Amino acid sequence: MLTQRSRYALRAMLFLAEHPAGGPPIPMNRIAEAANVPRKFLELILADLREAMLLHSHRGKMGGYCLSRPTHLISLGEIVRVIEGPLALVPCVSRTAYRPCKDCKDEASCAIRIAMARVRDETARILDGTSLADAVAEDLAAA
Repeated sequence: MLTQRSRYALRAMLFLAEHPAGGPPIPMNRIAEAANVPRKFLELILADLREAMLLHSHRGKMGGYCLSRPTHLISLGEIVRVIEGPLALVPCVSRTAYRPCKDCKDEASCAIRIAMARVRDETARILDGTSLADAVAEDLAAA
């Protein structure tokens, strides 16, 4: 299940994606209000996204945040991985944080592992195949 932290991150990034590239940075207070995220919590989330180079931050009176790449080059999968870590529901199918399950007798024939690998692959396909631009366009089309 997606954590509240990830939902906040996605809402903040989608809000930033709605603003024109090259425009002025968006102040954190404005992002927090528009994305309905507590400011202190948002500060930590934006720091993680900035560290992952998905955002740029600008200091000062006219400071704020802007996306570091065009919206079509940032996927929802990237955002979720920054906040959550691997998409795998069990560690034995993770591509970046693999660990064998302690109670598994035969990983190669484990029905749980096989099913969870399919879940991971489909989740990654959908999230990695959906850019901020796609999500904003879908949101606008639904409105």
